[in-house]
Amino acid sequence: MLDLYNYPLFAIFVAGVVLILAASEIGRRIGMHASAAGGGNISTLESAVLGLMALMIGFTFAMALSRFETRRDAVLAEANAIGTTALRARLLPQPERGQVLNLLRDYVAVRLDITRRPVSQAELTAAIDRSNEIQEALWQQVKTVASKDTGLVPTGLFIQTLNEMIDQQAKRLSALRNRVPNIVILALFGIAAVGTAFTGYGRGLEARRTRLPLYLMALLLSSVLLLILDLDRPTTGFIEVSQQPMIDTAASIAGFRD
Repeated sequence: MLDLYNYPLFAIFVAGVVLILAASEIGRRIGMHASAAGGGNISTLESAVLGLMALMIGFTFAMALSRFETRRDAVLAEANAIGTTALRARLLPQPERGQVLNLLRDYVAVRLDITRRPVSQAELTAAIDRSNEIQEALWQQVKTVASKDTGLVPTGLFIQTLNEMIDQQAKRLSALRNRVPNIVILALFGIAAVGTAFTGYGRGLEARRTRLPLYLMALLLSSVLLLILDLDRPTTGFIEVSQQPMIDTAASIAGFRD
């Protein structure tokens, strides 16, 4: 099956315009032949198809927007978890305190690096592996502190927030990978093509057969479909999830004294 997520947004936009224009033109020509043969009006059927198209667009847009908001909330939650972990790390004894803070600085840098530019699947996998390595190194530091004195309250507090930080990474990765199903996007393009074909057919039945409304409709529909796809691509496109919470957390940790 054709996977639209493997293609750039501009190529999909152009292909969408061509598809919708071609469908409307085919419908218009069929309508012209039907008009010459005395064909009847299909305004009711046309309205029904356009209503279905509007419903599908609204449904798909809501799906993409909810996923976009989930990714945005995941960034804030992970940034807060990392910030709290860094604050509690300052309660640990030396030399573990300085080593933990350095690891957290590296951790934030890795999390930011994969969001500041488009990354390949291999780069994303490498970043996740590096994050897991840092998490393991943090656990080793905690084990060292706990082996010295199991009664330290700061160590328990740090373990709690470290657990939460690791959980937030998993939630953020899940949100990053959660996209509108490809079959839904393909169905949306198909319904848009059928809807504009019926519109073109209706225009072909009319005595005055101007193409301008069809062209404007094709451009508008393609723009809305582009917006939906852009919302559903968190690392590429024009609409990006703000990384400001993570940037603020990185700046805060950088200012901590070891």
